Amino acid sequence: MPGYKACSIALVLTMFLAIFFWKLNVVYTVTGVFEGVLNALWPICLVIVAALFTYNLILRTGAMDFIKEMLAGVSMDKRVLTLIIGWGFGNFMEGMAGFGTAVAIPASMLAGVGLNPFSAVLACLVANSTPTAFGSVGIPLVTLSAVTGVGSNTLAVNTVIIEGILCFISPFIMVCIVGGGIKALKGAFLVTLVAALSFTVPAYITATAVGAELPDIVGSICCMVCTVVAAKIFNKKPQDEYCIQINKKKEETALSFGKAVQAWCPFILIFVMLMATSTLCAPVHDAIAVFKTSTSVYAGKGGNTLTFSWINTPGVIILVAAVIGGLVQGAKISTILDVLRSTLKANWKTIVTICAVMSTAKVMGYSGMISDIASLLVVVTGGAYPLISPLIGAIGGFVTGSGTSTSVLFGGLQVQTAQNLGLSGAWMAAANTLGAGIGKMICPQSIAIGASAINQSGSESKILKSVFKYFVCYVVIAGIVCFVGTL
Repeated sequence: MPGYKACSIALVLTMFLAIFFWKLNVVYTVTGVFEGVLNALWPICLVIVAALFTYNLILRTGAMDFIKEMLAGVSMDKRVLTLIIGWGFGNFMEGMAGFGTAVAIPASMLAGVGLNPFSAVLACLVANSTPTAFGSVGIPLVTLSAVTGVGSNTLAVNTVIIEGILCFISPFIMVCIVGGGIKALKGAFLVTLVAALSFTVPAYITATAVGAELPDIVGSICCMVCTVVAAKIFNKKPQDEYCIQINKKKEETALSFGKAVQAWCPFILIFVMLMATSTLCAPVHDAIAVFKTSTSVYAGKGGNTLTFSWINTPGVIILVAAVIGGLVQGAKISTILDVLRSTLKANWKTIVTICAVMSTAKVMGYSGMISDIASLLVVVTGGAYPLISPLIGAIGGFVTGSGTSTSVLFGGLQVQTAQNLGLSGAWMAAANTLGAGIGKMICPQSIAIGASAINQSGSESKILKSVFKYFVCYVVIAGIVCFVGTL
């Protein structure tokens, strides 16, 4: 069943259960759904459309062919490209923007350079399971700190430690996914090892020395540079079965620096503009942050205040960068508008899916379903609670698709439970954030984003089936690490 149908049915069933079993007022239920729709459209769907629009525009201008040739100049090995784009660049996008960009843009780029689209999405979903805590310039941990009262720097240290093992093994799993099994590590093991260490170690140092804002960004930049160098040293002649196919025409033009800048212009602008408008550049950030509207939609008690940032949101910034980049590449305004129209038309099912998912999450949250599920797990497990602490976070990540929202939902519960059991609240809070990232691996909205990124809307169930085994493995490993950390 297509994702948009399944999620719409799930929303209707959730509303029924909320009204008749959890006794949530009908008006409260409807306004909860409306809040979910608005939250889905802005900023989540906006980011998805902006990311896909960027990719479609560089396809239309022909820049993707040039980018493909440039990447082949670094390596023609699809395993190496997966590490550079899916792991390095994907973690960078998560650190800078989040909101689905770390799946949408790398997956579409990998498919564009010749990887199996399905494998590209799976690899990006796995990659995006670990950098969530430090995504969007550290917002999930900053939010978790506000909810729990635990210092953000303390949370950053605990989180980077608890994530260490999964961060390290993720690149190896990605290579196995795109290469068709563990045999794919032959000839790429050293490059993969460099990619794993060059992200994990700088991220750890940054988290312990600076705090929650920069680990993803610093780690990903170090990772991309080191992986490129390692590929030049250890992967000079990749096996034919792992090579991408490129068009050799006009190779002399492909080597032009000016052409390179022109081809990469949208992504360069995305990087520069996201950096310039983030909290790292406070004057610019503060100047445009005032352009926002705040409102309450939910009619019941405890409703969230929705804030719509009209300029300082990743979707708008990516959209503006893409338009400017398209103009630099020679696209006409009419062409840009046509690409935007076709992008919206091609992804309406994704938009419906995400609206339904977010609405379901809101109704579950306001009715008490999510907290009831979590409380049941706590009662059942007792002293073994650390084993399932990441699972609780994963439930939040699965339902909301957001590390920040999961921090709000379960952060307080995790810390309070830890204190009742005589455990470290910071460690359990970190486990919650780790679980949230793992839950995003199977989150319907993440999967819908991935399916749209490779122009395969309707394949969500197939993607879910394939990625679920990795989700289970990650939850088990996270639970063991969390438990051992309390001994």
